[in-house]
Amino acid sequence: MMKILFLGALSTASMYFAQIYPASSIPENLKKNANAIIRKNLTTVKINKVDEIKYQYNTVTTVLNKDGSEKAIAYIPYDKAKSISNVKVTIYDEFGKKIKSYSKSDFSDFANNTQGVFYSDNRVMVLFYSSTQYPYTIDFSYESEDKNTIFIPDFVPFYSTNTSLEEAQMKIINTSGIELRTKIYPSKYNYTSVVEGGNGNEKTYSYNNVPAVDEIAMIPETVKILPKVSFALTKFNLAGKQGTLNNWKDFGTWYYNNLVEPVAVSTPDIKAEVAALQLQGSVEEKVKKIYQYMQTKTRYIYVGLGIGGWLPMMPDEVHKKGYGDCKGLTNYMKTLLNEAGIPSYYCVINSGLSQVSFDPDFPKMGGNHAILMVPTENGNIWLENTSQQIAFNHLGYSTTDRNVLSVKKSGIELINTPVYSADQNKEKQNLKIKIGEDNSITGEGNFFYTGSQYDNSLGFVNLSPKEKNDAIKKRLEVLNFEKVEMKNFVNDKDKAVITYDLDFKTHNYCKNAGNSLIFRAVPISSDGVYKADENRELPFEVRQSFEDEYEISFIIPKGYKTDETPDDVNINSEFGNYKLSFVKNNDGIKVTRKMLINKGTFPKEKYNDYIGFRKKIINMDNSKILITKI
Repeated sequence: MMKILFLGALSTASMYFAQIYPASSIPENLKKNANAIIRKNLTTVKINKVDEIKYQYNTVTTVLNKDGSEKAIAYIPYDKAKSISNVKVTIYDEFGKKIKSYSKSDFSDFANNTQGVFYSDNRVMVLFYSSTQYPYTIDFSYESEDKNTIFIPDFVPFYSTNTSLEEAQMKIINTSGIELRTKIYPSKYNYTSVVEGGNGNEKTYSYNNVPAVDEIAMIPETVKILPKVSFALTKFNLAGKQGTLNNWKDFGTWYYNNLVEPVAVSTPDIKAEVAALQLQGSVEEKVKKIYQYMQTKTRYIYVGLGIGGWLPMMPDEVHKKGYGDCKGLTNYMKTLLNEAGIPSYYCVINSGLSQVSFDPDFPKMGGNHAILMVPTENGNIWLENTSQQIAFNHLGYSTTDRNVLSVKKSGIELINTPVYSADQNKEKQNLKIKIGEDNSITGEGNFFYTGSQYDNSLGFVNLSPKEKNDAIKKRLEVLNFEKVEMKNFVNDKDKAVITYDLDFKTHNYCKNAGNSLIFRAVPISSDGVYKADENRELPFEVRQSFEDEYEISFIIPKGYKTDETPDDVNINSEFGNYKLSFVKNNDGIKVTRKMLINKGTFPKEKYNDYIGFRKKIINMDNSKILITKI
């Protein structure tokens, strides 16, 4: 008997010490490209009834270096409907020796939004821990009980690059009597797969041994690479408002009745506000006038109150205070249009660099942004209501080329936002440059931007003249300006076009070669670094199509002649095309450059072909022109 007890004690001790996760036990394949390794990520979800769901979380993460620290921050999002308990954090050193323990009282509490929160019910508790010794391991666990059952988090291996996973499991125990719909989305690139187990009211989903996604050039976001499992109850609760989620129609009716219609309330002041605009003309002209008026009197501030933070502010509150978040400003704009007799639809969207759409076959609550759609005989008008500077009927690159949940009284309709072609995402440069015998150049240029390239230039709008000059000097640093002045900056909010002029000067643009001067054919162009990768493991993504058109007129000094210009070139590829041509005239050379890049996700086998294509372009941009003293 003593022998059995002794062996049992040894077994128990072994189990205990096995849980301290020494860094030496990490498999080598998980260290590759990783700044942090999730050793264990266990989640248990207990669905008890329509307004009660309990979560148990336990995550153990080993941080390998300073860059991995932010991937292991202990944080707990919550709101009024969620209670938090049994919060425990233990820090271990490289060898699994305990360093320190923390409890709930050691956490700091903040509003859970990074976009300039004014007030919000959404909160987050955060434990700030810093270490100078790596690696270390953080064991973090807590429990929560939530009255809101509309959100059950997706199950994914991890959310960020340079993070690997040793073991993860999500267990769902559903005793509520409500059907739980589940959908597995496999990795498009076979990066890893989820294992499903259990049956009936108890299901498990797990991942094992998932290597890190390296943060390399042009990598698709992890949401496009990794598998996930999505969940949705067919009957749910959100802040005391219960509904059904069998299909988009049912859900849309609930959404309209609870989150749109209750705040579609006008007032005499709002009626007078619209009447004072004296609207005339076509529907498009009326919408534009109302929209641009709305921009002048409102500003964006995040507000996360009301029905779990999903209910927009009342229009009268936005009218009086002059601020709101995306929900409140979109609802306010919708109310102004209603007063003008113009129907519009509140739309929920997944905003972000990665173009993520809602699944037509798996209805669930989601999205992180609200915009407005106005149907007309000439097509849909799309309104981004959070920006005071963005043009009418223009969506930025974070909201184009994906679908929205258009909320109507009859239910939700999935509608696609616009896709901008390369010709619509355009930059034009028109440069006149005088070559100096001292190797300097002085020049003036006209610049023109549309589409996503318009978006990239919106950051100039609110800058002072000096700040504009500093910003353009940094953006076009390839030319190494001695001085530069941006003038005549115009943000055309009717046409979504930004234009400006530049006066500039730089030294050492030319090089001496005896009695000759040599200079680069394209002064302002991309100085990107493109490196081949023989061992690339994942596809690459060009997120936007775009087109550049440059016309550069070089004026050479008197007493010089043009000796040599490169041959004209025309490069065609599945990734785009490039043309460069030269024309001599009496006092100089005219260079015409046109480049078009196609968007798309391309297989890893074509990455080096793409790199070769971009290197050819850089080489041609650096083509040299030779002028000689007569």
